[in-house]
Amino acid sequence: MTEYRRILLDGYPTEVVRQLDGGRDELVAGDGRRVATAEAVHLPPAEPTKIICVHLNYRSRVEEFMARLPPAPTYFHKPVTALNAHGADVVRPEGCRWLNYEGEIAIVIGRTCRNIAPDEAARYIAGYTVGNDYGLHDFRDTDAGSMLRVKGSDTLCPLGPGLVTDWDFRHKRIRTVVNGEVRQDGNTDEMEWDMHYLVADIARTITLVAGDVLLSGTPANSRTVYPGDVVTVEVEGLGALTNSIVSGPTPIRADVGAQPSNSEEVQSTAKGGDWEFRGRRKPRKPGEEAVDE
Repeated sequence: MTEYRRILLDGYPTEVVRQLDGGRDELVAGDGRRVATAEAVHLPPAEPTKIICVHLNYRSRVEEFMARLPPAPTYFHKPVTALNAHGADVVRPEGCRWLNYEGEIAIVIGRTCRNIAPDEAARYIAGYTVGNDYGLHDFRDTDAGSMLRVKGSDTLCPLGPGLVTDWDFRHKRIRTVVNGEVRQDGNTDEMEWDMHYLVADIARTITLVAGDVLLSGTPANSRTVYPGDVVTVEVEGLGALTNSIVSGPTPIRADVGAQPSNSEEVQSTAKGGDWEFRGRRKPRKPGEEAVDE
């Protein structure tokens, strides 16, 4: 396996390779320049034209939401302006309160991919990286299934720290740690649809090009984080992606659009299995509204 990273080196975006040599952990550029990994200013390890995310995929997450998986995966889209990097801040806009982490594994496409079978998908994948599919659930009532503002607001898609090639996604542990406390602890064996299936499914009708990113789902226990929190997603073999939560400098404008809400549906998602209304809801499929019993 090789780990590639993109960093700012002498002020310029530069691709580097991580090298572990004795006690040294360094990033090495093609021209030989070196920088200590801990001191590097990271950029997202991919430059996608699109970021596509699966709704539900991990068994523990499905059980937590008392949902039923559909016969095939369903997806939503994050704009590329949501991209963020390892070590950077994730911004919770002023006036919002329900910002949740979702530790995930990101698939990065390596070459143009269209109309392939799942058993061909590996040849089109450049590698994998760690992702955090943050959700601003204050807008869940108004964005419905699209989740455009929920998942697509600025800074809500950190990726990194590096792109790892020749990584086998099977039987790998994924954890999310908040302020040193483990909050999510899952395994890729929980996935209903594996990485190759997801790539082939999307590529039936959407051409994927080099750098495009597919986020593959999160295990149970996505919960709300707050300004001052430090969130790390750890994936076995891919490393650890760390970000700090900060409050936005300006409030959400009140003179246009739907405003952040604090409805039962918003809380039901943000609080997961612990929310007070859970016992009164019937199981639902992704995209369906919950029904009171």
